[in-house]
Amino acid sequence: MSDVLVISGSPSRTSKTERVGAELTRRITESGRAAEQLRLRALPAEPLLGADTDDPEVAAAVQQVAAADGIVLATPVYKAAYSGLLKTFLDLLPQFGFGGKAVLPLATGGSTAHVLALDYGLRPVVHSLGARHVVQSFFLLDKHLTITADRVEISAESAVPLQDVLAQFDKALDGVPHDAVLGRTA
Repeated sequence: MSDVLVISGSPSRTSKTERVGAELTRRITESGRAAEQLRLRALPAEPLLGADTDDPEVAAAVQQVAAADGIVLATPVYKAAYSGLLKTFLDLLPQFGFGGKAVLPLATGGSTAHVLALDYGLRPVVHSLGARHVVQSFFLLDKHLTITADRVEISAESAVPLQDVLAQFDKALDGVPHDAVLGRTA
């Protein structure tokens, strides 16, 4: 059984991205895998910004990454880039901090003009951290998200393709080769 860590890179307490992360954590858990959410905004700012991996809370977060088999990176897109909070955290991970892991990059934003922030900004960093398998990135438009109490509802326009991406991620966690995950055969 694989353990999944959903990392929420939003600095906002009322973030749609964080609620999407919580929803994905719930779905992954319901599928039978162990999953938990790491909210980067809850880490102490000074040690995080100073890359102080000796700080107990920062060290625990880094250990959560090390222990996970799969990582979901959930980030809002600001100014055509993933969040600085997520960048700060990724920068303090060891060189091959995602070694042997399946990774799903996911972003939320107001316009499809920001979709490439995932592939041109985040994906190269994930590869440099040694991810075994990076599944298809997924971008959720803010207009496809409705906040109800502490949950988020995802419109059908995004819910169906998101479910497909989660299925790819699930196969990647099981070690299914990349081409097979994408439905390609040799």
